[in-house]
Amino acid sequence: MAKLFILIAAANGFLAVALGAFGAHALKSRLPETLMSTYQTGVQYHFYHALALLGVGILLHRLPSASNLLLASGWLLIAGLLLFCGSLYLLALGGPRWLGPVTPLGGLCFLLAWLSLLLAAWRL
Repeated sequence: MAKLFILIAAANGFLAVALGAFGAHALKSRLPETLMSTYQTGVQYHFYHALALLGVGILLHRLPSASNLLLASGWLLIAGLLLFCGSLYLLALGGPRWLGPVTPLGGLCFLLAWLSLLLAAWRL
């Protein structure tokens, strides 16, 4: 599972760079400032949590004794990336408004992922 988390983290790091560049070059002149801000928030959280997932993958590889909490943290980070960042990208690009309530669910996944990581560290 460590390898899978590291692969997903690397793919998301790539996507965060690509989507950030797309936003800066292709969208900046086309989106209103508020939607551009929404898009940039998605990019920032995408970067942060791709790096966090990379860290979880490395820790899982090195500390198998903390695997249950680290596994939970990794899967919650992936869910947060999809729900939080994905919904922000789609909303900024004109996606349906029903996606608005999805964003906080992704934020909750991020919070729970960090809490799981905290508990895993506490148990070391």
